[in-house]
Amino acid sequence: MTSPESASPSRPAKAAGFALLGVAAVALVIGVVSLFGGGSSDDTPPVAEGSSTAPPASTSSSASSSEAPASTSSSPVTTTASPTAPASSVPPPPVTQPGVTKAPVRVYNNSTITGLASKASDEVRANGWEVAETGNYAGGTIPTTTVYYRPGTEEEAAAKELASVLRARVEPRFDGIQAAASGVILIVTNDYQGASKNK
Repeated sequence: MTSPESASPSRPAKAAGFALLGVAAVALVIGVVSLFGGGSSDDTPPVAEGSSTAPPASTSSSASSSEAPASTSSSPVTTTASPTAPASSVPPPPVTQPGVTKAPVRVYNNSTITGLASKASDEVRANGWEVAETGNYAGGTIPTTTVYYRPGTEEEAAAKELASVLRARVEPRFDGIQAAASGVILIVTNDYQGASKNK
């Protein structure tokens, strides 16, 4: 007759096996989060010291804010020169509202999608706008694709028109981009939809 203790040596081995499986599962989860939860794409460099962060996330769906933000000393935007498209490939500009001047557009990526600023720049150009530069915005997380303008300038009407074409939010500039060069600023995020197909 066998004693009950004869089966006990396999229990520590089973416990060790389950512990190893648990460690492997945790390592797998960390690996997946690291792979898919990485930072901004387009090789986003670190934010410069002294720069402001992104605007606070707003739950309001209003098209603009009545408060003008204060200026800051520097901008956490990294840019690259935007090549001018050959004259033969530039489509004729679409009909615009009377009196609306199309200010130059600066397109910055604040998403996890590599090359999204370049894709958005192509669509902006295809709709008759000049793209002054493209790059990354690394000053914080922008909650949704937004077109920014300087209040009290001709950029406001241009920003509203561009936002309408791209189905994006439009707001006055916030502290983190106040010091950026003049012109309309488009910051694209993961929810970027592109130009409306119903023109």
